[in-house]
Amino acid sequence: MTTDQRDLTEGFLFTDQYQLTMSQLYWKYGLHERTAQFDYFFRRYPDYGRHQAGYAVFAGLDWLLDWIDTTRVREPDLEHLRKQHDFAGRRRFDEGFLSWLAETGGFGSVSIRSVPEGRIVHGHEPIAVVEGPLAVAQILETSFLNHLNYQTLVATKASRVAEAAAGGPVLEFGMRRGPDVGANAGTRAALIGGADASSNVGASSAMGVDPQGTHAHSMVQLFMALGEGEIGAFRAYAATYPEECVLLVDTIDTLESGIPNAIRVFEELRADGHEPIGIRLDSGDLAHLAVRAAQMLDAAGFSDTRIVLSSELDELAMWQIRAQIVDEAPRYGVDGTAVLHRLTYGVGTRLITSQGHSALGGVYKLVAIDEAGDWLPAMKISDTPEKMPIPGDKRVWRVYDNRGLATADVVSGGDEDLSSGDSIEVYHPHREGIARHLDGIRDVEELVVPVYGNGERIGSPPSLDEMRKRRSLDLERLDPGVRRLVNPHVYHVSLTQQVKRLQGEMIARERRSD
Repeated sequence: MTTDQRDLTEGFLFTDQYQLTMSQLYWKYGLHERTAQFDYFFRRYPDYGRHQAGYAVFAGLDWLLDWIDTTRVREPDLEHLRKQHDFAGRRRFDEGFLSWLAETGGFGSVSIRSVPEGRIVHGHEPIAVVEGPLAVAQILETSFLNHLNYQTLVATKASRVAEAAAGGPVLEFGMRRGPDVGANAGTRAALIGGADASSNVGASSAMGVDPQGTHAHSMVQLFMALGEGEIGAFRAYAATYPEECVLLVDTIDTLESGIPNAIRVFEELRADGHEPIGIRLDSGDLAHLAVRAAQMLDAAGFSDTRIVLSSELDELAMWQIRAQIVDEAPRYGVDGTAVLHRLTYGVGTRLITSQGHSALGGVYKLVAIDEAGDWLPAMKISDTPEKMPIPGDKRVWRVYDNRGLATADVVSGGDEDLSSGDSIEVYHPHREGIARHLDGIRDVEELVVPVYGNGERIGSPPSLDEMRKRRSLDLERLDPGVRRLVNPHVYHVSLTQQVKRLQGEMIARERRSD
């Protein structure tokens, strides 16, 4: 792809056609500069089939704000729009509309409030709110969703993988299976969501993380072809990287060749004053081989070496492997808990692709339009209640109970303040007649805060450590049942009475008008 093509595909025209055609319609009817409000949210957590998420980790905001900050309407963009014609051969886009786009220049006229990146978020609640000229905010939709949906999806998967690792290091190995250069976004999201490091050199460097990796089977195959065998490959690697030697031991036969040869090389390393790091297992029954590897390494005096597991891992596979190790280890005279403590997990394809649930259903919906200085609520009406967004200008609050755990996220009206009081009456967002009192409240926190306005970012971009700390703290304050890998407990997103009443009035009015 040429530089011009990249500018075209990743710049202002990084949007869907209907965003532009709708925006021209708004321009034609004089609505294009009416201030509008759009909410970004998702409806359902990822469901991987045999296991399900009960929360999500928000990611992608920093890259989105960078894109908004740097994207401008360029003359080549306008030229390509001029070339479009309808079925009758007439120009699709009026020159007046294109002139307005040129004058607008980009997305500097919008303001954005958002949940900070790295935090735990839940279904149906506004995660990010865009305000600005209707046509500009409309064109922004596609890129907004593209930047946030994928990274949130992968960050959520990474968090679950990190939970399954139970404190063991997690390495993201998915670049070769990722969606083209989108793998960089996946690596970033994985690092936010819980991966300790990645094999992706460029993305790791950009995030300030030292990239990690061992070697491939091809290196061993090379030395075998040259007549120096597996032991020759291991010796060459150890000589080149004596302080970080991790050997892949399953090219020939893990138990009969790979581990014995690794032990010989480790002994030579130690004799030269170096300590090996460990071995990597990339095929076979990983739980059984981890137990046997620990048995053999312990017997040779290498009880502190790591055992890196890779090969189609995800959170459920890791959970099952850990359970099998605890069950099987005593048969070989090995402490299963000690084996678990020396494991590192290399997670690739199933993380970078979020296997089992490959796309987050995040949406971007119009919820209000300015009417003489007041917000006029807007709402999509559907026969499926869960598909109806929450209308109007709103705020989002996280309520902590007397245990210090998050017990609900509450959506209030824009003029409501829930920061004080020890009891709140809340309502189900999509079902009638379901209400409850939140009593014994310890704390209430507002989640959605300003992040962009007046053509610039508000505050400095967060560091990776900051985003990781947000995730860790939110997880600590999340009920263990919600964190379960399988059949998690439902976390409640609720409405205040004011918002519930508005929602009901709008539904009733629209259905009467039908």
